[in-house]
Amino acid sequence: MAKIAVIKTGGKQYLVKAGDTLKVEKLAAEAGKNFTFDKILLVAEDSGAEMKIGNPEVAGAKAEAEILEQGRAKKVNVVHYKSKTRHHKVYGHRQPFTKVKIEKI
Repeated sequence: MAKIAVIKTGGKQYLVKAGDTLKVEKLAAEAGKNFTFDKILLVAEDSGAEMKIGNPEVAGAKAEAEILEQGRAKKVNVVHYKSKTRHHKVYGHRQPFTKVKIEKI
Protein backbone atom coordinates (compact mmCIF):
# COMPACT_ATOMS: atom_id res chain seq x y z
CA MET A 1 0.00 0.00 0.00
CA ALA A 2 1.30 3.40 -0.94
CA LYS A 3 0.71 6.66 0.86
CA ILE A 4 -0.85 9.66 -0.82
CA ALA A 5 -0.79 13.24 0.41
CA VAL A 6 -2.13 16.67 -0.42
CA ILE A 7 0.68 19.24 -0.29
CA LYS A 8 0.34 23.00 -0.44
CA THR A 9 2.96 25.10 -2.22
CA GLY A 10 2.87 28.30 -4.21
CA GLY A 11 -0.76 28.95 -3.26
CA LYS A 12 -1.89 25.70 -4.90
CA GLN A 13 -2.67 22.19 -3.65
CA TYR A 14 -1.38 19.00 -5.25
CA LEU A 15 -2.39 15.36 -4.70
CA VAL A 16 0.87 13.38 -4.76
CA LYS A 17 2.30 9.94 -4.05
CA ALA A 18 5.87 8.62 -4.05
CA GLY A 19 7.37 8.60 -7.54
CA ASP A 20 5.19 11.42 -8.94
CA THR A 21 6.81 14.17 -11.01
CA LEU A 22 5.15 17.58 -11.14
CA LYS A 23 5.78 21.23 -11.93
CA VAL A 24 5.18 23.68 -9.09
CA GLU A 25 5.70 27.40 -8.62
CA LYS A 26 9.39 28.31 -8.42
CA LEU A 27 11.14 27.16 -5.25
CA ALA A 28 14.30 28.71 -3.82
CA ALA A 29 16.60 25.70 -4.26
CA GLU A 30 19.06 24.38 -6.84
CA ALA A 31 18.55 21.49 -9.24
CA GLY A 32 19.80 18.18 -7.87
CA LYS A 33 19.13 19.12 -4.24
CA ASN A 34 16.45 17.71 -1.97
CA PHE A 35 13.48 19.76 -0.77
CA THR A 36 11.03 19.10 2.06
CA PHE A 37 7.38 20.08 1.76
CA ASP A 38 6.14 20.64 5.30
CA LYS A 39 2.67 22.02 4.56
CA ILE A 40 0.79 18.72 4.31
CA LEU A 41 -3.01 19.04 4.39
CA LEU A 42 -3.89 15.33 4.21
CA VAL A 43 -2.11 11.98 4.48
CA ALA A 44 -3.86 8.73 3.58
CA GLU A 45 -3.27 5.16 2.53
CA ASP A 46 -3.92 4.49 -1.15
CA SER A 47 -6.71 2.05 -0.23
CA GLY A 48 -8.43 4.62 1.99
CA ALA A 49 -8.07 2.48 5.13
CA GLU A 50 -6.34 5.18 7.17
CA MET A 51 -6.60 8.95 6.71
CA LYS A 52 -5.24 11.94 8.65
CA ILE A 53 -6.80 15.31 7.87
CA GLY A 54 -5.00 18.42 9.07
CA ASN A 55 -6.51 21.39 10.84
CA PRO A 56 -5.21 23.13 8.67
CA GLU A 57 -2.02 20.99 8.44
CA VAL A 58 -1.11 17.51 9.64
CA ALA A 59 1.34 17.86 12.52
CA GLY A 60 4.73 16.26 11.90
CA ALA A 61 3.97 15.18 8.34
CA LYS A 62 6.36 15.98 5.50
CA ALA A 63 7.07 14.99 1.91
CA GLU A 64 10.61 14.62 0.60
CA ALA A 65 11.26 15.62 -3.02
CA GLU A 66 14.22 15.92 -5.37
CA ILE A 67 14.45 19.03 -7.54
CA LEU A 68 14.93 17.93 -11.14
CA GLU A 69 15.09 21.31 -12.89
CA GLN A 70 14.37 25.02 -12.69
CA GLY A 71 12.84 26.50 -15.82
CA ARG A 72 10.39 28.83 -17.47
CA ALA A 73 7.17 27.84 -19.21
CA LYS A 74 6.31 28.62 -22.83
CA LYS A 75 5.51 32.23 -23.66
CA VAL A 76 1.92 33.39 -23.25
CA ASN A 77 0.99 36.46 -25.30
CA VAL A 78 -1.22 38.96 -23.49
CA VAL A 79 -3.26 41.33 -25.67
CA HIS A 80 -4.99 44.52 -24.50
CA TYR A 81 -7.34 45.98 -27.08
CA LYS A 82 -9.86 48.83 -26.98
CA SER A 83 -12.13 49.23 -29.94
CA LYS A 84 -12.64 52.53 -31.77
CA THR A 85 -9.60 54.17 -30.14
CA ARG A 86 -6.72 52.58 -32.10
CA HIS A 87 -5.33 51.32 -28.82
CA HIS A 88 -3.72 47.92 -28.51
CA LYS A 89 -0.83 46.53 -26.52
CA VAL A 90 0.79 43.09 -26.82
CA TYR A 91 3.34 41.65 -24.44
CA GLY A 92 4.52 38.20 -23.40
CA HIS A 93 4.99 36.40 -20.09
CA ARG A 94 6.98 33.28 -19.16
CA GLN A 95 6.11 31.81 -15.77
CA PRO A 96 9.04 30.32 -13.83
CA PHE A 97 8.58 26.78 -12.46
CA THR A 98 10.39 24.06 -10.55
CA LYS A 99 10.08 20.42 -11.62
CA VAL A 100 10.17 18.05 -8.62
CA LYS A 101 9.99 14.30 -8.07
CA ILE A 102 8.34 13.13 -4.85
CA GLU A 103 10.58 10.54 -3.17
CA LYS A 104 8.71 9.66 0.02
CA ILE A 105 5.84 10.80 2.19
